[in-house]
Amino acid sequence: MSEINYIGLDVHQETISVAVLNGSGKLVMESIIETKAATILQFIRSLRGQLHVTFEEGTWAAWLYDLLRPAVYRLVVCNPRRNALLKEGSKSDKVDARKLAELLRGGLLRPVYHGEHGLRTLRELARSYSILSKDMTRVMNRIKAIYRGWGIPCAGMQVYDPRYRAQWLHKIPEAGVRRRAEIFYQHLDGLHILRQKARRQLLEESRKHKPSKWLCQIPCIGPIRAALLMALMQTPYRFRSKRQLWTYSGLGIETHDSAQYRYVDGRLQRSKKPQQLRGLNQNHNHQMKEIFKSAATTAAHRGGPFEDFYARLLAKGMKPEMARLTLARKIAAITLTIWKEGARFDANQLTAQAA
Repeated sequence: MSEINYIGLDVHQETISVAVLNGSGKLVMESIIETKAATILQFIRSLRGQLHVTFEEGTWAAWLYDLLRPAVYRLVVCNPRRNALLKEGSKSDKVDARKLAELLRGGLLRPVYHGEHGLRTLRELARSYSILSKDMTRVMNRIKAIYRGWGIPCAGMQVYDPRYRAQWLHKIPEAGVRRRAEIFYQHLDGLHILRQKARRQLLEESRKHKPSKWLCQIPCIGPIRAALLMALMQTPYRFRSKRQLWTYSGLGIETHDSAQYRYVDGRLQRSKKPQQLRGLNQNHNHQMKEIFKSAATTAAHRGGPFEDFYARLLAKGMKPEMARLTLARKIAAITLTIWKEGARFDANQLTAQAA
């Protein structure tokens, strides 16, 4: 059996600090190499044995994953938020690389999914569309902040409409502020054109993939949400069950118990009222949560099977916010089932089991 080597990479723009541990945990090599494809591959190929490699998710992660995956036995892109050991004691690039190798050897790393190469174009287009959408929101908020700063009511969307723009600009008495508003309007117009272009390209690319048709059957999962879901999830087989998808999407319930047991007359008993905190999990994909929650909010008032499902929850005495959460979880569960099975949407699935 070949020897196992655990390799930790602390990646930076110009250099990578490398630490290599053998199977017994002994440090056998430390090095600093240049962050170039040829140099990295040359170093990896110079090592013998079964190579297990890890580095943290970041700017270079996708490129480095594609580069190293064919050259090593196992590759783990880890979640930096979960690596508490790296924050303890002295910190340097060499120390971080060594700790990463130790965590990999101990099986203590939480991996970040990398894998579906066929969706790379869709993922990049989805990222562009999402970034442009966020930029538009920021500019729109800045425009309204100008009017509010001068005590001018500006509720609604009319303030952004080019047809009424001259009227709104005329309300600003100070010339310099009015000029700043004009610049923001020009910025908004430019972003709108780019966002429309990104949207068209995203939809064109998403139509090349079969799951797009399956997901669009689900009420309130339109072409854009379907494309974003494909780009973010990449494959439904990442999630063994709906509960794993709920956790990834920030819809999972976390319970924190304390003082669960007590002694009564010398006998151990479970407390009837333990100190318990319940809430949604904090570590999640925020875009996924926004997609399912916005779909649930829309579906709850648009008619159809989802609105009926929402109404039944309210009739049982459930609070509206909890009913929307339950509906979002149900939409996520149906999305996972339809994508895995390639099946058609069936409204009867809403009554099969509560989310």
